[in-house]
Amino acid sequence: MNVAWVIRQRLEQLELEQRDLATAAQVTESYISQLLTCKKVPPAPSRTDIYDKMGDFLKFPSGELAKLADLQRREELKKKLGDPPAPLFKEVRESILRKCAPDKEREVRAIFETQPFGELERLVTQKLLDVAKRIVEGELESENWLRLVARLSNRSYEQMRVIVLEFLDTDIFNVSLENCSAFLDPLIESWDIDLANFGMEIVLNRRVVPGQPMRFEFMEKEREQPSREEPGLREFLQDRSLSGNATQDEIEFLRKLRFKGKRPTPLYYYRELQSLRDPLHFRTP
Repeated sequence: MNVAWVIRQRLEQLELEQRDLATAAQVTESYISQLLTCKKVPPAPSRTDIYDKMGDFLKFPSGELAKLADLQRREELKKKLGDPPAPLFKEVRESILRKCAPDKEREVRAIFETQPFGELERLVTQKLLDVAKRIVEGELESENWLRLVARLSNRSYEQMRVIVLEFLDTDIFNVSLENCSAFLDPLIESWDIDLANFGMEIVLNRRVVPGQPMRFEFMEKEREQPSREEPGLREFLQDRSLSGNATQDEIEFLRKLRFKGKRPTPLYYYRELQSLRDPLHFRTP
């Protein structure tokens, strides 16, 4: 039993048409048709309101369709795990490279072509997808925003809702040219990457996403060694007359203090706590 079969059965029982369900779910009739013929995988319940809308329309108990869809998606995922990743379509790669900073595009293109779907291409594609998905998820409930993006990509509102469902479910192994034209193109103005440390800067289209450029960096850090708690801090925490109403955040701050050659007393931590709380010691933002 799957979501498509359950929905088809209920439509027959209620003597309703697919177009009625599409109108209720605010998606295209074509999308409903592909969903009910299993040509489309049911979208992730956590990323859409389509199951709530369909469930209300078809008079299902709240959350039933979403639970069934989640189980079906897990089964589909198990089947896919054994398949090797396929390289991106040439058109998708071109769409991504078109947004690359002009002074870096030739060098990045050469790497992409020398190592098809290698580490660099996966890194760039994944980060662009992450940023676009974060924006779309944040605006998912905004009808005005979806209509704006629909106009920019010459689509109807219902078509855009369908594309949103599919886009939030995609990954770097399945990203399509439609995903690029619907979201990557209108949302992302440009991107640049430092090939020395793989830091990326992504500039967003301010007509659609107001805000500053986003920068992502990959830094090598030494692994932090577990530190031994200072005896004075331990005594401070045990003495309620000193630590009394110290908050968890304040205690964590005191734990991170480091000393060389000295062992602070419980009184030191008490005074440090009072100093931390004194507004005269800090400038107002």
